[in-house]
Amino acid sequence: MVKFGYTILYVEDVEKSIEFYENVFGFARKFISPDNDYGELNTGETTISFASKKLASHNLSEGFIESSLEDKPFAIELGFITEDVGDLVQKATSFGAVLVTEPKKKPWGQIVAYVRDTDGFLLEICTPMHG
Repeated sequence: MVKFGYTILYVEDVEKSIEFYENVFGFARKFISPDNDYGELNTGETTISFASKKLASHNLSEGFIESSLEDKPFAIELGFITEDVGDLVQKATSFGAVLVTEPKKKPWGQIVAYVRDTDGFLLEICTPMHG
């Protein structure tokens, strides 16, 4: 049985990124390396991790596209489920997230909003799917 273990975001400042997710979503840090180049958050079943761009470049000799608020977001998102989308969107933007789309009710009844975190990664904030 294969288990999905991690999503790892490549960021400028691991500590700063972890603080954003702790403040906005209430996640607790599991671990940050002494030289601040790798860290993990406890978020439930799957871990969100952060690796410094410097560390990532050691693993990927050909380089990679960096996430930045100056550029369009990547074609990927992290989804966070909450009963109060509006409240969480407001909290996220108060800690430096950038609003992409206001909370909207979808035809199937789910409320969905999009923000970008301080590193430019796209986050979906939504109510649970019922049915």
